Amino acid sequence: MERKWSWSRGVIHGIFLVLSIAIIAPMWLVVSASFTAEEELILSGYSFFPQEFSMQGYEVILQYPVDLIRAYGVTILVTIAGTLASILLTAMTGYVLARKDFRYRRMLTFYVFFTMIFSSGLVPFYMLVTKYLHIKDTVWALIIPYLLNPFYVLIMKGFMDKLPHEMIESGKMDGAGEWRMFFQLILPLSAPALATVSLFISFAYWNDWWLGLLFIDNEQWVPLQLLLYRTMSSIEFIANNAQYVDGLVDLSKFPSMSARMALAIVGAGPMMFIFPLFRRFFVAGLTIGSLKE
Repeated sequence: MERKWSWSRGVIHGIFLVLSIAIIAPMWLVVSASFTAEEELILSGYSFFPQEFSMQGYEVILQYPVDLIRAYGVTILVTIAGTLASILLTAMTGYVLARKDFRYRRMLTFYVFFTMIFSSGLVPFYMLVTKYLHIKDTVWALIIPYLLNPFYVLIMKGFMDKLPHEMIESGKMDGAGEWRMFFQLILPLSAPALATVSLFISFAYWNDWWLGLLFIDNEQWVPLQLLLYRTMSSIEFIANNAQYVDGLVDLSKFPSMSARMALAIVGAGPMMFIFPLFRRFFVAGLTIGSLKE
């Protein structure tokens, strides 16, 4: 049936149109600035279309392609392995907390919620990773700390609370064990929540540079975001310390502003294309389970 036009619907569409433009415009400015010559950025500022097209910003950050490719490989490995392991542990924990026949579900739910509010601090966390787990300068230092997040566990629990408990009882009557019920019954029905939480987790792994800064000294395991962070620091040092680098670098032609925009594109580019693929599951996973019957 064809919907009739109304002023209220037009106002709502207009509000969302303005919000969409407010979100897209800064991203487009970043893309445009990354392809703009440094002199044009200094003289005219940012514009939505490059007045003088230039690839200088990308040439600066691609001077050492081997390091960039290796960092991309480390980040892709960490994101895929970490997301798969984390979503499995998160789903298992959320399923246990959602089981109405589990005696200690309330106590453990409070324990998970409590850890979301209070943390042990940076020093105990560093000692745990380096002195007890002994995973410093390994890929595990980039994966294990983010394996289980209490917020994602509560999201998964809220979704699984909506699944009828009668399905589990029917599975038991048919002779299915706990593992079979979880993998063949619960997980397929939790696809929207799994996709939503997986997206959150993959973003956390992809955008992380803090763990690499703390625990990675071996250049072999430097992730992409840490490499970009170091490059950004070098660009800022060159731009702010002209008296030390004069003669070594032609500062009048050095693309410090466009290079920073190019760094943002290189770091965020792949995830910008992945997010639309999971948009339908993302919305469903956030809204379902939020209302009580």
